[in-house]
Amino acid sequence: MLTVSGLAHVAIRVTDIDRALDFYINKLGFERLMHLDRDGKLWLVYLRVTDNQFVELFLDGIGERAPGADTTGYNHLCLSVPDIETSVTELQAAGIDLTRPKVLGLDGNWQCWIEDPDGHRIEIMQMMPDSMQSKAIAARL
Repeated sequence: MLTVSGLAHVAIRVTDIDRALDFYINKLGFERLMHLDRDGKLWLVYLRVTDNQFVELFLDGIGERAPGADTTGYNHLCLSVPDIETSVTELQAAGIDLTRPKVLGLDGNWQCWIEDPDGHRIEIMQMMPDSMQSKAIAARL
């Protein structure tokens, strides 16, 4: 069995790199860490979420929007936050509309949803001490 130490990155393809960088850096607060060129042209940009978690933005996406939520494949990215109320306020201050309002999810965690400029769905989640995940983790210990 493979030993995994963490989730390193999620990679998404975008249609407009400047628009995507504005969203992820200026509105969500990620840091542009590095980029890679291929054949003399910008190929991808690495954004730092934490010191060992990243979002890769690949250029030249085809189509106007990411596939819908029921399409097989990438469904969404979930960002863990310490306080959902603060996060909602920060998102609104950055001009980001919630695509789904703050609710207590079936798993017992607070969540709200946004989309990036290409329609990639992003869940904002506050893990609660009595959530299904927290209880399952405690049961393993």
